Amino acid sequence: MDNFGRKKALIVTQIPTIIGWIMIASASNVGMIYAGRVLTGFGSGMVGAPARVYTSEVTQPHLRGMLCALASTGISLGVLIQYTLGAFTTWKILSGISVVVPVVALVLMLFMPETPNYLVSKQKPEKALKSLAKLRGSSVNIEREVDQLKAFAAKTNAAGKKKMSFHETVQALVHPSSLKPFAILTFYFMMYQFSGVNTITFYAVEIFRDSGTTMDKYTCTILLGVVRLVFTIIGAILLRRCGRRPLTFISGIGCGCTMVGLGVYLYFKHQWDTSVPPIAPTATWFPVACIFVFIMTCTVGFLIVPWVMIGELYPMKVRGLVGGFTTCMAHSFVFIVVKTYPFLTHVLQRHGTFILYGCFSFAGTVFFYKCLPETKGKTLQEIEDYFSGRLKTLKKPKAGTADPEGTGDGQQLLLVGNNGAKPPVLMAEKNKLLP
Repeated sequence: MDNFGRKKALIVTQIPTIIGWIMIASASNVGMIYAGRVLTGFGSGMVGAPARVYTSEVTQPHLRGMLCALASTGISLGVLIQYTLGAFTTWKILSGISVVVPVVALVLMLFMPETPNYLVSKQKPEKALKSLAKLRGSSVNIEREVDQLKAFAAKTNAAGKKKMSFHETVQALVHPSSLKPFAILTFYFMMYQFSGVNTITFYAVEIFRDSGTTMDKYTCTILLGVVRLVFTIIGAILLRRCGRRPLTFISGIGCGCTMVGLGVYLYFKHQWDTSVPPIAPTATWFPVACIFVFIMTCTVGFLIVPWVMIGELYPMKVRGLVGGFTTCMAHSFVFIVVKTYPFLTHVLQRHGTFILYGCFSFAGTVFFYKCLPETKGKTLQEIEDYFSGRLKTLKKPKAGTADPEGTGDGQQLLLVGNNGAKPPVLMAEKNKLLP
């Protein structure tokens, strides 16, 4: 992504996905299914970072969150389609239908422009102008936007070389502007995955069956997919209005309460099942309600925010590389959570596992309150300045507050001369001097 561009990376990631689905659909033995799963795994793993980075770099700040969240909406739509078709068709037919999505994506990406940020970083301002003309239309001052990108690239040394050396790349990776957001997002993905979202997604049929509900387990699963899709769309809209932090808190508290509630119910159900004689479970609607409320609250925040932030928080020079690392960590946590679920249910029982997931959500909420920045409405340049230490806060300065840029330089200028007096000329020129 950093060496060849965001557009080319997106096109390349579709190829293993297409081949993988074709292999699964035409499989005549288990080995072909495994090979197809490996290839679709490569494709779905690689596409995450380029998709978010591309979207974040081609959109304006006030639309960035909502449009980046469309990727999560696509995932929820895919889950619903798989649940629905899986209930009525064979896996071969389902795999054949699934190949259509990456084929369409590959064809459409051929007509999309490269991101202006990447083109400016590679010293191609003329191509960046053409890209912006396609993306913004004729009503926007695209020359000014390109000039801003060039000025920021020069300030951060993001331009000037076709390719960074290995030493320069390592320096950029260990810089606070990369390490701080990487630590925040890695912890975010860990907490989000250990809230149990993919356990519910992958084991939905089994969980509905074991919860004691009298509803058809396949009907519940399809309804779960519908709810997930609807609330992903709602979350994408709310992301523009409410910001990242409030939606994260809704998810953390909502997931914690519902998982603990589900765990407590399953504990009592275990007692009822093992009593002599067995007691028929009551309030069988309660575990279903917990699962549905869990998906609602998880979707509006956890399922959207960290993926959007992959395209927002990282510096331009290594945005693709660190974005890829973060996506790798995210999928590693998915693997760990899904594969440890059977083990945890054996050790802690099913009720203990869900209570543990709820505790992770509550712990994560405390961390997010302390460490997660609000990036709503901020430019990618402001966010990079914040993590680099050039900007002390991403919050809007209060009226009348000195040093609104948060650099501290304004106050230093005001104290020069006259034994600490504030020269009128410097006071008037303060906002002009700081930039």
